[in-house]
Amino acid sequence: MERDVKLDRREFLRAGITSGASLAALSGVSVFPERVLGANDRVRIAVVGVRGQGGDHLKGYAKVPDAEVAAICDIDDRVIAKRLEDIAGWGMPKPKVYKDIRKLLEDKSIDAISIATPNHWHSLMGIWSCQAGKDVYVEKPCSHCWWEGHQLVAAAHKYNRIVQHGTQGRSGEGYIEGVQKLREGVIGDVYLSRGICYKWRNTIGIAKVEPVPAGVDYDLWTGPAPRKPFTKNRFHYNWHWAWDTGNGDVGNQGVHEMDQARWALGVGFPNKVSAMGGHVMFKDDQQTPNILNCSFEFDMPDGTRRMLEFEVRHWMSNTEAEIGLPGFGAGAAALPETAGHAHIKQPKAMCGNLVYGSKGYMAFTGYDSYRTFLGEDNEPGPSATRPGDRWANFVRCVRSRKKEDIPAPIEEGHITATLIHLANTSYRLGRTLKFDPVNQKVIGDEEANRMLRGEDRGYRKGFTIPDKV
Repeated sequence: MERDVKLDRREFLRAGITSGASLAALSGVSVFPERVLGANDRVRIAVVGVRGQGGDHLKGYAKVPDAEVAAICDIDDRVIAKRLEDIAGWGMPKPKVYKDIRKLLEDKSIDAISIATPNHWHSLMGIWSCQAGKDVYVEKPCSHCWWEGHQLVAAAHKYNRIVQHGTQGRSGEGYIEGVQKLREGVIGDVYLSRGICYKWRNTIGIAKVEPVPAGVDYDLWTGPAPRKPFTKNRFHYNWHWAWDTGNGDVGNQGVHEMDQARWALGVGFPNKVSAMGGHVMFKDDQQTPNILNCSFEFDMPDGTRRMLEFEVRHWMSNTEAEIGLPGFGAGAAALPETAGHAHIKQPKAMCGNLVYGSKGYMAFTGYDSYRTFLGEDNEPGPSATRPGDRWANFVRCVRSRKKEDIPAPIEEGHITATLIHLANTSYRLGRTLKFDPVNQKVIGDEEANRMLRGEDRGYRKGFTIPDKV
Protein backbone atom coordinates (compact mmCIF):
# COMPACT_ATOMS: atom_id res chain seq x y z
CA MET A 1 0.00 0.00 0.00
CA GLU A 2 0.98 3.67 -0.11
CA ARG A 3 3.58 5.01 2.20
CA ASP A 4 3.72 8.54 3.57
CA VAL A 5 6.75 10.43 2.38
CA LYS A 6 9.11 11.26 5.23
CA LEU A 7 11.93 13.48 4.10
CA ASP A 8 15.39 12.91 5.49
CA ARG A 9 16.99 16.16 6.61
CA ARG A 10 20.33 14.94 5.28
CA GLU A 11 18.77 14.60 1.84
CA PHE A 12 18.32 18.36 1.70
CA LEU A 13 21.64 19.28 3.25
CA ARG A 14 23.81 17.07 1.07
CA ALA A 15 22.90 18.73 -2.24
CA GLY A 16 24.47 22.02 -3.15
CA ILE A 17 25.30 23.53 0.25
CA THR A 18 28.88 24.75 0.17
CA SER A 19 30.88 27.45 1.88
CA GLY A 20 29.90 31.08 1.48
CA ALA A 21 28.88 34.21 3.34
CA SER A 22 25.72 33.92 5.41
CA LEU A 23 22.58 35.63 4.17
CA ALA A 24 22.33 37.47 7.46
CA ALA A 25 25.69 39.09 6.80
CA LEU A 26 24.77 39.94 3.22
CA SER A 27 21.41 41.46 4.04
CA GLY A 28 22.15 43.17 7.30
CA VAL A 29 19.54 41.05 9.11
CA SER A 30 20.63 40.14 12.62
CA VAL A 31 19.86 36.77 14.16
CA PHE A 32 17.77 37.08 17.34
CA PRO A 33 16.71 34.34 19.73
CA GLU A 34 13.04 33.44 19.73
CA ARG A 35 10.72 35.12 22.22
CA VAL A 36 9.59 32.70 24.89
CA LEU A 37 5.79 32.57 24.85
CA GLY A 38 3.96 32.40 28.14
CA ALA A 39 0.69 30.56 28.61
CA ASN A 40 -1.32 33.76 28.12
CA ASP A 41 0.83 35.33 25.41
CA ARG A 42 -0.56 35.74 21.92
CA VAL A 43 1.62 34.86 18.94
CA ARG A 44 2.53 38.22 17.41
CA ILE A 45 2.41 37.91 13.63
CA ALA A 46 3.52 40.26 10.86
CA VAL A 47 1.87 39.84 7.47
CA VAL A 48 4.12 40.79 4.54
CA GLY A 49 2.37 41.60 1.28
CA VAL A 50 -1.20 42.56 2.15
CA ARG A 51 -2.85 43.45 -1.17
CA GLY A 52 -4.43 40.18 -2.37
CA GLN A 53 -3.87 36.88 -0.59
CA GLY A 54 -2.44 38.85 2.32
CA GLY A 55 -5.98 40.00 3.07
CA ASP A 56 -6.93 36.38 3.72
CA HIS A 57 -3.97 36.12 6.09
CA LEU A 58 -5.21 39.13 8.05
CA LYS A 59 -8.78 37.85 8.29
CA GLY A 60 -7.60 34.33 9.09
CA TYR A 61 -5.39 35.29 12.01
CA ALA A 62 -8.08 37.66 13.32
CA LYS A 63 -10.21 34.60 14.08
CA VAL A 64 -7.49 32.78 16.04
CA PRO A 65 -7.73 33.64 19.77
CA ASP A 66 -4.02 32.97 20.39
CA ALA A 67 -2.84 35.22 17.54
CA GLU A 68 -2.42 38.96 17.03
CA VAL A 69 -1.58 40.74 13.80
CA ALA A 70 1.06 43.01 15.28
CA ALA A 71 2.49 44.43 12.03
CA ILE A 72 1.88 44.67 8.31
CA CYS A 73 4.45 45.28 5.58
CA ASP A 74 3.94 46.31 1.96
CA ILE A 75 5.79 48.32 -0.69
CA ASP A 76 2.64 50.20 -1.79
CA ASP A 77 1.38 53.07 0.39
CA ARG A 78 -2.12 52.86 -1.08
CA VAL A 79 -2.35 49.16 -0.24
CA ILE A 80 -1.21 49.87 3.33
CA ALA A 81 -3.80 52.64 3.72
CA LYS A 82 -6.57 50.38 2.43
CA ARG A 83 -5.62 47.54 4.76
CA LEU A 84 -5.42 49.83 7.79
CA GLU A 85 -8.95 50.94 6.97
CA ASP A 86 -10.05 47.29 6.65
CA ILE A 87 -8.37 46.33 9.92
CA ALA A 88 -10.16 49.12 11.75
CA GLY A 89 -13.47 48.00 10.24
CA TRP A 90 -12.84 44.42 11.34
CA GLY A 91 -12.32 45.60 14.91
CA MET A 92 -8.65 44.57 15.05
CA PRO A 93 -6.01 46.59 16.92
CA LYS A 94 -3.97 48.90 14.70
CA PRO A 95 -0.69 47.14 13.77
CA LYS A 96 2.74 48.59 13.23
CA VAL A 97 3.47 49.46 9.61
CA TYR A 98 6.63 48.69 7.65
CA LYS A 99 7.61 49.10 4.03
CA ASP A 100 10.90 47.17 4.10
CA ILE A 101 10.90 43.65 5.53
CA ARG A 102 14.50 44.09 6.68
CA LYS A 103 13.36 46.79 9.10
CA LEU A 104 10.46 44.62 10.21
CA LEU A 105 12.78 41.71 11.03
CA GLU A 106 14.66 43.92 13.49
CA ASP A 107 11.51 44.05 15.65
CA LYS A 108 12.19 41.56 18.44
CA SER A 109 8.55 41.59 19.56
CA ILE A 110 7.42 39.81 16.36
CA ASP A 111 7.18 36.02 16.68
CA ALA A 112 6.20 34.98 13.18
CA ILE A 113 6.18 36.26 9.61
CA SER A 114 3.31 35.42 7.25
CA ILE A 115 4.44 35.90 3.63
CA ALA A 116 1.97 36.70 0.85
CA THR A 117 4.22 38.49 -1.63
CA PRO A 118 4.91 37.64 -5.29
CA ASN A 119 6.63 34.27 -5.81
CA HIS A 120 10.11 35.62 -6.49
CA TRP A 121 10.30 36.93 -2.90
CA HIS A 122 8.95 33.89 -1.02
CA SER A 123 12.12 31.95 -0.24
CA LEU A 124 14.38 34.93 0.41
CA MET A 125 11.93 36.42 2.90
CA GLY A 126 11.50 33.01 4.48
CA ILE A 127 15.25 32.54 4.89
CA TRP A 128 15.73 36.03 6.29
CA SER A 129 12.88 35.41 8.73
CA CYS A 130 14.39 32.12 9.94
CA GLN A 131 17.72 33.84 10.47
CA ALA A 132 15.99 36.55 12.48
CA GLY A 133 14.48 33.95 14.81
CA LYS A 134 10.97 34.17 13.38
CA ASP A 135 8.64 31.32 12.50
CA VAL A 136 7.21 31.45 8.99
CA TYR A 137 4.01 30.87 7.09
CA VAL A 138 4.95 31.15 3.41
CA GLU A 139 2.47 31.23 0.58
CA LYS A 140 2.58 28.78 -2.27
CA PRO A 141 4.79 28.08 -4.06
CA CYS A 142 7.51 28.38 -1.43
CA SER A 143 10.11 29.14 -4.11
CA HIS A 144 10.58 30.69 -7.52
CA CYS A 145 13.11 28.02 -8.52
CA TRP A 146 14.34 24.74 -7.02
CA TRP A 147 17.47 26.21 -5.40
CA GLU A 148 15.52 28.74 -3.37
CA GLY A 149 13.27 26.10 -1.85
CA HIS A 150 16.24 23.87 -1.10
CA GLN A 151 17.89 26.66 0.86
CA LEU A 152 14.69 27.63 2.67
CA VAL A 153 14.40 24.05 3.95
CA ALA A 154 18.04 24.19 5.05
CA ALA A 155 17.40 27.47 6.91
CA ALA A 156 14.31 26.06 8.65
CA HIS A 157 16.41 23.16 9.94
CA LYS A 158 19.46 25.23 10.87
CA TYR A 159 17.51 27.80 12.87
CA ASN A 160 14.95 25.31 14.20
CA ARG A 161 11.97 27.28 12.98
CA ILE A 162 8.33 26.34 12.42
CA VAL A 163 7.79 26.84 8.67
CA GLN A 164 4.39 26.06 7.15
CA HIS A 165 3.61 26.07 3.43
CA GLY A 166 0.48 27.68 2.01
CA THR A 167 -1.06 24.52 0.55
CA GLN A 168 -4.13 24.71 2.75
CA GLY A 169 -5.63 21.47 1.48
CA ARG A 170 -3.36 19.68 3.96
CA SER A 171 -5.30 21.40 6.75
CA GLY A 172 -8.68 20.45 5.28
CA GLU A 173 -10.28 17.73 7.40
CA GLY A 174 -12.04 16.29 4.36
CA TYR A 175 -8.77 16.03 2.42
CA ILE A 176 -7.03 14.44 5.39
CA GLU A 177 -9.76 11.81 5.68
CA GLY A 178 -9.65 11.12 1.95
CA VAL A 179 -5.90 10.51 1.99
CA GLN A 180 -6.29 8.24 5.00
CA LYS A 181 -8.92 6.24 3.12
CA LEU A 182 -6.49 5.86 0.23
CA ARG A 183 -3.83 4.57 2.63
CA GLU A 184 -6.38 2.07 3.96
CA GLY A 185 -6.95 0.77 0.44
CA VAL A 186 -10.45 2.04 -0.28
CA ILE A 187 -9.74 2.09 -4.04
CA GLY A 188 -7.16 -0.68 -3.98
CA ASP A 189 -3.61 -0.23 -5.27
CA VAL A 190 -3.16 3.39 -6.31
CA TYR A 191 -1.20 3.86 -9.55
CA LEU A 192 -2.19 7.23 -11.08
CA SER A 193 -3.24 10.69 -9.95
CA ARG A 194 -4.41 13.55 -12.12
CA GLY A 195 -4.27 17.20 -11.13
CA ILE A 196 -6.63 19.59 -12.91
CA CYS A 197 -6.17 23.37 -12.97
CA TYR A 198 -8.76 25.13 -15.07
CA LYS A 199 -9.33 28.85 -14.50
CA TRP A 200 -11.08 31.21 -16.89
CA ARG A 201 -8.11 33.50 -17.60
CA ASN A 202 -8.66 36.33 -20.09
CA THR A 203 -5.92 38.12 -22.00
CA ILE A 204 -3.78 40.60 -20.06
CA GLY A 205 -3.23 42.70 -23.20
CA ILE A 206 -0.09 44.67 -23.97
CA ALA A 207 0.86 47.29 -21.38
CA LYS A 208 2.96 50.34 -22.10
CA VAL A 209 5.89 51.49 -20.00
CA GLU A 210 4.83 54.19 -17.57
CA PRO A 211 6.07 55.95 -14.43
CA VAL A 212 6.08 54.01 -11.18
CA PRO A 213 2.90 54.86 -9.25
CA ALA A 214 3.31 57.31 -6.38
CA GLY A 215 3.92 55.61 -3.06
CA VAL A 216 5.31 52.40 -4.60
CA ASP A 217 8.86 51.27 -3.85
CA TYR A 218 9.33 49.47 -7.15
CA ASP A 219 12.98 48.72 -6.52
CA LEU A 220 12.09 46.88 -3.32
CA TRP A 221 9.16 45.16 -5.07
CA THR A 222 11.60 43.93 -7.74
CA GLY A 223 13.96 42.59 -5.05
CA PRO A 224 15.79 39.49 -6.33
CA ALA A 225 14.48 39.78 -9.91
CA PRO A 226 16.09 41.81 -12.71
CA ARG A 227 15.02 45.46 -12.64
CA LYS A 228 12.88 46.22 -15.70
CA PRO A 229 10.80 49.26 -16.70
CA PHE A 230 7.48 49.51 -14.90
CA THR A 231 4.31 48.35 -16.64
CA LYS A 232 1.01 47.25 -15.13
CA ASN A 233 1.61 43.77 -16.55
CA ARG A 234 4.77 43.44 -14.45
CA PHE A 235 3.04 44.51 -11.27
CA HIS A 236 -0.06 43.59 -9.26
CA TYR A 237 -1.22 40.02 -10.00
CA ASN A 238 -0.07 39.90 -13.64
CA TRP A 239 3.46 39.25 -12.37
CA HIS A 240 2.27 35.60 -12.28
CA TRP A 241 2.65 35.43 -16.07
CA ALA A 242 6.26 36.69 -16.31
CA TRP A 243 9.15 34.25 -15.84
CA ASP A 244 11.20 36.72 -13.76
CA THR A 245 8.59 36.86 -11.01
CA GLY A 246 5.99 34.12 -11.50
CA ASN A 247 5.64 30.46 -12.46
CA GLY A 248 2.49 30.47 -14.58
CA ASP A 249 -0.76 28.88 -13.48
CA VAL A 250 0.89 25.57 -12.64
CA GLY A 251 2.73 27.60 -9.98
CA ASN A 252 -0.28 29.72 -9.05
CA GLN A 253 -3.60 27.93 -8.55
CA GLY A 254 -1.99 24.71 -9.73
CA VAL A 255 0.24 24.39 -6.67
CA HIS A 256 -2.75 23.24 -4.62
CA GLU A 257 -3.76 20.56 -7.09
CA MET A 258 -0.16 19.43 -7.65
CA ASP A 259 0.34 19.04 -3.92
CA GLN A 260 -2.88 17.09 -3.50
CA ALA A 261 -2.11 14.84 -6.47
CA ARG A 262 1.33 14.02 -5.08
CA TRP A 263 0.11 13.60 -1.50
CA ALA A 264 -2.68 11.26 -2.58
CA LEU A 265 -0.29 9.22 -4.70
CA GLY A 266 2.13 8.85 -1.78
CA VAL A 267 5.28 9.96 -3.62
CA GLY A 268 8.15 12.42 -3.25
CA PHE A 269 10.51 13.69 -5.95
CA PRO A 270 10.00 12.21 -9.43
CA ASN A 271 12.41 10.25 -11.60
CA LYS A 272 11.26 11.62 -14.95
CA VAL A 273 9.33 14.73 -16.06
CA SER A 274 7.94 15.82 -19.39
CA ALA A 275 5.79 18.87 -20.15
CA MET A 276 4.53 20.52 -23.28
CA GLY A 277 2.05 23.26 -24.07
CA GLY A 278 2.08 26.90 -25.03
CA HIS A 279 0.64 30.38 -24.72
CA VAL A 280 -2.28 30.01 -27.10
CA MET A 281 -5.18 32.09 -28.40
CA PHE A 282 -3.98 35.47 -27.14
CA LYS A 283 -1.20 37.80 -28.29
CA ASP A 284 -0.21 39.75 -25.22
CA ASP A 285 2.52 40.24 -22.62
CA GLN A 286 2.10 36.83 -21.01
CA GLN A 287 5.25 34.69 -21.16
CA THR A 288 4.08 31.59 -19.27
CA PRO A 289 1.90 28.93 -20.94
CA ASN A 290 -1.85 28.94 -20.52
CA ILE A 291 -2.09 25.38 -21.82
CA LEU A 292 0.29 22.92 -20.18
CA ASN A 293 0.26 19.12 -19.99
CA CYS A 294 2.72 17.49 -17.60
CA SER A 295 3.66 13.89 -16.84
CA PHE A 296 5.73 12.67 -13.89
CA GLU A 297 7.09 9.18 -13.25
CA PHE A 298 7.96 7.85 -9.79
CA ASP A 299 9.95 4.66 -9.23
CA MET A 300 8.74 3.02 -6.02
CA PRO A 301 10.89 1.02 -3.56
CA ASP A 302 9.00 -2.19 -4.38
CA GLY A 303 9.93 -1.94 -8.05
CA THR A 304 6.57 -0.59 -9.24
CA ARG A 305 6.00 2.75 -10.92
CA ARG A 306 3.40 5.44 -10.27
CA MET A 307 2.32 8.26 -12.54
CA LEU A 308 1.10 11.81 -11.96
CA GLU A 309 -0.56 13.78 -14.74
CA PHE A 310 -1.22 17.50 -14.52
CA GLU A 311 -3.12 19.82 -16.80
CA VAL A 312 -3.46 23.61 -16.98
CA ARG A 313 -6.12 25.07 -19.27
CA HIS A 314 -7.37 28.62 -19.45
CA TRP A 315 -10.58 28.87 -21.46
CA MET A 316 -13.25 26.39 -22.63
CA SER A 317 -13.51 23.28 -20.47
CA ASN A 318 -15.72 20.51 -19.14
CA THR A 319 -16.29 18.77 -15.84
CA GLU A 320 -14.56 15.61 -14.66
CA ALA A 321 -16.01 13.48 -11.86
CA GLU A 322 -18.37 16.38 -11.05
CA ILE A 323 -15.44 18.56 -9.92
CA GLY A 324 -16.45 22.19 -10.05
CA LEU A 325 -20.19 21.59 -10.04
CA PRO A 326 -22.36 23.15 -7.31
CA GLY A 327 -22.37 20.97 -4.24
CA PHE A 328 -19.64 18.75 -5.74
CA GLY A 329 -22.12 16.30 -7.19
CA ALA A 330 -25.44 17.97 -6.40
CA GLY A 331 -25.85 18.19 -10.17
CA ALA A 332 -25.52 21.02 -12.66
CA ALA A 333 -28.53 22.92 -13.91
CA ALA A 334 -29.95 21.23 -17.01
CA LEU A 335 -30.86 23.65 -19.78
CA PRO A 336 -33.56 23.02 -22.42
CA GLU A 337 -32.70 20.28 -24.90
CA THR A 338 -31.52 21.33 -28.34
CA ALA A 339 -31.22 18.88 -31.24
CA GLY A 340 -31.66 15.99 -28.85
CA HIS A 341 -28.81 16.94 -26.49
CA ALA A 342 -29.22 18.05 -22.87
CA HIS A 343 -26.90 20.99 -22.32
CA ILE A 344 -25.14 21.07 -18.98
CA LYS A 345 -24.02 24.37 -17.54
CA GLN A 346 -20.24 24.15 -17.10
CA PRO A 347 -18.31 25.75 -14.25
CA LYS A 348 -16.14 28.83 -14.63
CA ALA A 349 -13.36 27.02 -12.80
CA MET A 350 -12.56 23.39 -12.32
CA CYS A 351 -9.69 22.69 -9.96
CA GLY A 352 -9.24 19.37 -8.25
CA ASN A 353 -7.77 15.89 -8.40
CA LEU A 354 -8.60 12.38 -9.51
CA VAL A 355 -6.81 9.39 -7.99
CA TYR A 356 -7.08 5.99 -9.66
CA GLY A 357 -6.67 2.56 -8.08
CA SER A 358 -7.33 -1.07 -8.88
CA LYS A 359 -10.82 -0.94 -7.28
CA GLY A 360 -12.07 2.54 -8.16
CA TYR A 361 -11.17 6.20 -8.07
CA MET A 362 -11.40 9.19 -5.74
CA ALA A 363 -12.05 12.85 -6.55
CA PHE A 364 -10.88 15.81 -4.43
CA THR A 365 -11.95 19.43 -4.72
CA GLY A 366 -12.31 22.66 -2.77
CA TYR A 367 -9.49 22.02 -0.25
CA ASP A 368 -11.89 20.09 1.99
CA SER A 369 -13.98 17.57 0.01
CA TYR A 370 -13.56 14.09 -1.44
CA ARG A 371 -15.82 11.50 -3.04
CA THR A 372 -15.17 7.87 -3.95
CA PHE A 373 -16.44 5.85 -6.91
CA LEU A 374 -16.00 2.09 -6.68
CA GLY A 375 -15.97 -0.73 -9.17
CA GLU A 376 -16.91 -0.87 -12.84
CA ASP A 377 -20.29 0.73 -12.11
CA ASN A 378 -18.84 3.69 -10.18
CA GLU A 379 -20.82 2.89 -7.07
CA PRO A 380 -20.60 5.66 -4.45
CA GLY A 381 -18.12 5.02 -1.65
CA PRO A 382 -16.88 7.09 1.31
CA SER A 383 -17.11 10.88 1.03
CA ALA A 384 -16.79 13.93 3.24
CA THR A 385 -16.75 17.72 3.20
CA ARG A 386 -15.06 19.17 6.28
CA PRO A 387 -12.96 22.34 6.25
CA GLY A 388 -9.88 23.02 8.31
CA ASP A 389 -8.11 26.10 9.66
CA ARG A 390 -4.56 26.57 8.40
CA TRP A 391 -4.09 29.74 10.43
CA ALA A 392 -5.02 28.08 13.72
CA ASN A 393 -2.83 25.10 12.81
CA PHE A 394 0.17 27.36 12.25
CA VAL A 395 -0.34 29.29 15.48
CA ARG A 396 -0.77 26.07 17.44
CA CYS A 397 2.54 24.72 16.11
CA VAL A 398 4.33 27.99 16.84
CA ARG A 399 3.21 27.67 20.44
CA SER A 400 3.89 23.94 20.84
CA ARG A 401 7.17 23.85 18.82
CA LYS A 402 6.09 20.40 17.54
CA LYS A 403 7.22 20.27 13.94
CA GLU A 404 5.61 16.88 13.47
CA ASP A 405 2.20 18.57 13.83
CA ILE A 406 2.70 21.06 10.98
CA PRO A 407 0.01 20.11 8.44
CA ALA A 408 1.94 21.43 5.43
CA PRO A 409 5.64 21.33 6.43
CA ILE A 410 8.14 23.21 4.29
CA GLU A 411 9.84 19.94 3.30
CA GLU A 412 6.64 18.82 1.57
CA GLY A 413 6.11 22.27 0.09
CA HIS A 414 9.58 22.14 -1.42
CA ILE A 415 8.92 18.78 -3.07
CA THR A 416 5.69 20.03 -4.64
CA ALA A 417 7.33 23.27 -5.79
CA THR A 418 10.15 21.23 -7.33
CA LEU A 419 7.64 19.34 -9.47
CA ILE A 420 6.36 22.69 -10.71
CA HIS A 421 9.87 23.95 -11.48
CA LEU A 422 10.75 20.71 -13.27
CA ALA A 423 7.59 20.92 -15.39
CA ASN A 424 8.27 24.53 -16.36
CA THR A 425 11.90 23.73 -17.11
CA SER A 426 10.92 20.78 -19.31
CA TYR A 427 8.42 22.99 -21.13
CA ARG A 428 10.89 25.84 -21.66
CA LEU A 429 13.71 23.58 -22.84
CA GLY A 430 11.43 21.36 -24.92
CA ARG A 431 12.70 18.04 -23.61
CA THR A 432 12.12 15.31 -21.05
CA LEU A 433 14.16 15.55 -17.84
CA LYS A 434 15.56 12.61 -15.90
CA PHE A 435 15.79 13.53 -12.23
CA ASP A 436 17.86 12.14 -9.36
CA PRO A 437 15.45 12.32 -6.40
CA VAL A 438 18.21 11.78 -3.81
CA ASN A 439 20.61 14.50 -4.94
CA GLN A 440 17.85 16.66 -6.47
CA LYS A 441 19.62 17.09 -9.78
CA VAL A 442 18.67 16.63 -13.42
CA ILE A 443 20.82 13.84 -14.82
CA GLY A 444 23.04 14.78 -17.76
CA ASP A 445 21.49 18.21 -18.41
CA GLU A 446 23.43 21.13 -16.96
CA GLU A 447 21.30 23.67 -18.80
CA ALA A 448 18.28 22.39 -16.90
CA ASN A 449 20.18 22.45 -13.60
CA ARG A 450 21.23 26.06 -14.17
CA MET A 451 17.60 26.99 -14.79
CA LEU A 452 16.54 25.18 -11.60
CA ARG A 453 19.10 27.26 -9.70
CA GLY A 454 17.73 30.49 -11.15
CA GLU A 455 20.93 31.23 -13.05
CA ASP A 456 18.98 31.99 -16.24
CA ARG A 457 17.36 34.94 -14.47
CA GLY A 458 20.13 35.92 -12.04
CA TYR A 459 19.87 37.74 -8.72
CA ARG A 460 20.46 41.39 -7.95
CA LYS A 461 23.12 42.41 -5.46
CA GLY A 462 21.77 42.41 -1.92
CA PHE A 463 19.01 39.94 -2.79
CA THR A 464 20.97 36.78 -3.54
CA ILE A 465 20.55 33.37 -1.95
CA PRO A 466 24.04 32.22 -0.97
CA ASP A 467 25.39 28.70 -0.83
CA LYS A 468 25.37 28.72 2.96
CA VAL A 469 22.33 29.97 4.86
